[in-house]
Amino acid sequence: MDQAPSFERVLLTGAAGFVGFHVTQALLDKGVQVLGIDNLTPYYDPALKQARLDRLTARNGFSFEQIDISDYDAVQAAFVAFRPQVVIHLAAQAGVRYSLENPRAYAASNLDGFLSILEACRHNPVDHLVYASSSSVYGANAKVPFSEHDGADHPVSLYAATKRANELMAHSYSHLYAIPTTGLRFFTVYGPWGRPDMAYFKFTKAILEGRSIDVYDEATMSRDFTYVDDIREAIVRLAGKPPQANPSVDGRAADPATSSAAWRIYNIGNHTPVRLDRFIAAIEDACGRKAIKRHLPAQPGDVPATYADVADLTASVDFQPSTPIETGLASFVSWYRDFYRI
Repeated sequence: MDQAPSFERVLLTGAAGFVGFHVTQALLDKGVQVLGIDNLTPYYDPALKQARLDRLTARNGFSFEQIDISDYDAVQAAFVAFRPQVVIHLAAQAGVRYSLENPRAYAASNLDGFLSILEACRHNPVDHLVYASSSSVYGANAKVPFSEHDGADHPVSLYAATKRANELMAHSYSHLYAIPTTGLRFFTVYGPWGRPDMAYFKFTKAILEGRSIDVYDEATMSRDFTYVDDIREAIVRLAGKPPQANPSVDGRAADPATSSAAWRIYNIGNHTPVRLDRFIAAIEDACGRKAIKRHLPAQPGDVPATYADVADLTASVDFQPSTPIETGLASFVSWYRDFYRI
């Protein structure tokens, strides 16, 4: 994407997070001013978050405030002072399995926190609110590829339920207060500067240290792994394209992907499911070592396969993720070796 964005000021939550860091870098590269917000939660290694933040704070056009998004007064004050044109909301409590252990963390961040963002957009009008949802919302859906035009009302984890709730909350605010909102259903994001709780990060660490890896349901598990550079490109493109209300929506046979309000959702995935055995083989090749596998059954909240239909994304912004898993994992392992001096 070569053209300059149509906006100059972005408030981005989760700036010290994995995707937030990459999106902020891309925006700064394009001359956009970014106010980053993050609470630097210790859900995973705070040193990694601080390293990302250090890179951002060294750049012109970036400012940072350490704020918990569930603190509405602090969020409101940031909006008033910065006056963003676009809000990119990526802060959230992530992780399917952790939601089994600490469900209240998801209510605080993903529900109360998202409400803070919606209320701040209501009282400080913005051109566009873009927010992270998840492919997890498809839950028990068996029809593949997953399409935004299919229902997503059977989540199988609390994490997924909070993300589906975000989509519904955004719709109500788009309808009531004419806030253009776009939800992004990410499909298993990976890449340099990634999250240590993700499988590719854990596998790489274990393989390089000569330890075994836990492999859940290897024979049937597949994921639509999506490289972070592709995620970043899609977000930046969509941020400059606020949705329009669709007056032709028929309330008697409503399409789940569109609305009479200025509200849309998009899948952002590589639209190429990869079996777990191929995924592990790509990490082994990048590491130059074989994995020691400990085979385990599927875990509660896991779904057997994810597969994105990205036709709507392509039609809207003329882009679709396409980085092969071998290319993306080689880049990640190279970064990992460099960052941890291996």
